[in-house]
Amino acid sequence: MRITGIAIVPPPTAADCPKVTPELLASVLARYSRSNEGIATILSKVDLANPDASIDRILKFVDYGHASIGGLTGGLAVALDDVSMWLAYKIFEIAQMADGQESSTRYITMDAANVPSAEELGVPADLAARWRDVLARAFAAYNSEYARLDALAVAEPQRVRVPADAKPAVVARLRKNYALDRARYFIPFATRTNLGLVQSSRMWATTVKHLDSLPQPEARAAAALIRGELLKQSPRLMRYSVAEKSFEEQARQEFAASLALGRERLSSGPLADEVWVHVDRATPPFLPESQSVAESLRHRANRYGQQGTATRRMRVAFAWNNMALAELRDLNRHRTGHRYTPLIQAGFYLPPEIDRAPHAALLADQLELTRELMARGSPAYLYSFLLGAQTPFEHTTQADKFIYEAELRTGMGAHFRYAEHLSAALRGFFGQVPEAREWVVEGTAEPE
Repeated sequence: MRITGIAIVPPPTAADCPKVTPELLASVLARYSRSNEGIATILSKVDLANPDASIDRILKFVDYGHASIGGLTGGLAVALDDVSMWLAYKIFEIAQMADGQESSTRYITMDAANVPSAEELGVPADLAARWRDVLARAFAAYNSEYARLDALAVAEPQRVRVPADAKPAVVARLRKNYALDRARYFIPFATRTNLGLVQSSRMWATTVKHLDSLPQPEARAAAALIRGELLKQSPRLMRYSVAEKSFEEQARQEFAASLALGRERLSSGPLADEVWVHVDRATPPFLPESQSVAESLRHRANRYGQQGTATRRMRVAFAWNNMALAELRDLNRHRTGHRYTPLIQAGFYLPPEIDRAPHAALLADQLELTRELMARGSPAYLYSFLLGAQTPFEHTTQADKFIYEAELRTGMGAHFRYAEHLSAALRGFFGQVPEAREWVVEGTAEPE
């Protein structure tokens, strides 16, 4: 695992703009909100060569008493190399206000050597050999299925739905993606990936505090490394980002609940699709909604257009019983609202193009390894999962954000399984908000 903080410098076109460090920016803007001096007067007290003294002259930063000051630091960028896919998922779950990207499974090395060690992940020593064997066989299954599916796409090009006017390079890319996106359910959740996030000191401090309170040693190691990098840019705010009782207690309770539900539902069989959608259109009696859903939606040129109050005020909760981790990694990165999963294996998804029979022994051994880890109460049970593991997943947000996500995840270039899940959620939404059907653009996940 390598953690790198990335400092932002102004471009040449901003040479005449005032220059501040992240915490200087926060202190200056905090003072600005409590003063009528004007920004130029406050900035005149800044000595960039001695930023700590400048902060102290402006205000006592750590004694100011408002966590919101930490949000004024601007975006602090951190790159995390060679962390497990589980840790990347968890950071995106925690950092719900971050902007970030994770490496696509289309570009990660698929090899048994590309996972952290059992010791780093807290896999019990007496189970480490079994764990490594299951992961090595999973990578072998991935590579063999990729080769078979790629050959199938060559032999039966209609499967890939290549546009009629596509150039050879586009045809080759779409064929490759067809195979990659169907073989990926064999990828271990422990596989190394990379991610980069940008968020304020306030949100980084919360993220690091949360990571430091989790039972997984990988999370705590990442917390220490991230804190060390960000102390260089925001020392006052980050030095308090350590494990805290409320975070630890909630992590303990959620872990216990996941273990109980996981042991109850543990399975490697395919879990049939179920979707649940709940729409709440209630408004206060003194502030009713006057706009129609049609007026909220019909003026958009595309999904990025502004929606009206009729959908922005409407609450939507939607959940699936069987979201494979392969799709969870991406849907979990939609930042709005709250996302929740117990992160269990209640089933195992494979696309119709893959016969389960040749992989029965692998799936049975993987399941028994997971069962043993859960029976021991080991936080490392997560690292025995493959991306085909199916878990319940719930997202609560507003209707405008749900509509954006549904249009995005069924639109051009969307993964075929995203489209199935979001199309099902849309049907549930239209059942409760039928007047939206005419104005929501449900795609067909056609190749881009």
